[in-house]
Amino acid sequence: MPRVPVIGITACTRMIEQHATQTISEKYARAAAKAACGLPIVIPSLGELMDTADIVDTVDGLIFTGSPSNIEPFHYNGPASEPGTHHDPLRDATTLPLMRAAIAAGVPVLGICRGFQEMNVALGGTLHQKVHETGLFMDHREGKDEPVDQQYGPRHAMHIQPGGLMDRMGLPAVIDVNSIHGQGIDVLAPGLRVEALAPDGLVEAISVEGSKSFALAVQWHPEFRVLENPHYLTIFQTFGKACRQRSVLRQLMLKTA
Repeated sequence: MPRVPVIGITACTRMIEQHATQTISEKYARAAAKAACGLPIVIPSLGELMDTADIVDTVDGLIFTGSPSNIEPFHYNGPASEPGTHHDPLRDATTLPLMRAAIAAGVPVLGICRGFQEMNVALGGTLHQKVHETGLFMDHREGKDEPVDQQYGPRHAMHIQPGGLMDRMGLPAVIDVNSIHGQGIDVLAPGLRVEALAPDGLVEAISVEGSKSFALAVQWHPEFRVLENPHYLTIFQTFGKACRQRSVLRQLMLKTA
């Protein structure tokens, strides 16, 4: 019997009671297990202690999660962040090289929110640090005092571009998505394709052109109550299918080695 595909989920660093911890939101693990039908494992953000080749050899897919932190702007030659901006240098040091290595090796990749921004930065793109202050876009941030269901509820329409990966999944041309982010793509990285746009023109989804496997990143949060939203579920099911295909291929390679 084919084994359950192993899906790595990137973690954030956080101090809890004076102890450094590695954390993920449970909703990513649940989505990996229930919607993508994989075995979720945590990929800790330990920077140079993490060998990207070892991770790539171990997993059948990777989810690059959202986070309260922002990528340090020196990674894309941006101006310094405002004082008090939440950064996670160990996550940057882990996820940016891992994103490049996974795409090059054909590991299925799904980036979500910060993971969407990580795909763009890892491949050479830049970010708006405060989308709402550009004068070009709506405020894409959630209300901090809103209940969680309202924060993750539909906020705006999203227009899927014809001919891309999301179009080929069979998703309709327009779907409603949540919006929980302050940063967004400024300059798109070389080799990335725009998959979807918000009504204000902000890029909401990207894919890697000519990728060896599934390589999609979205700015919103499809993992939230994914089983209740058929469009979100389609994304995770397609990602899960790619993970299973990689798992089968790896098993065959091990048998013939």
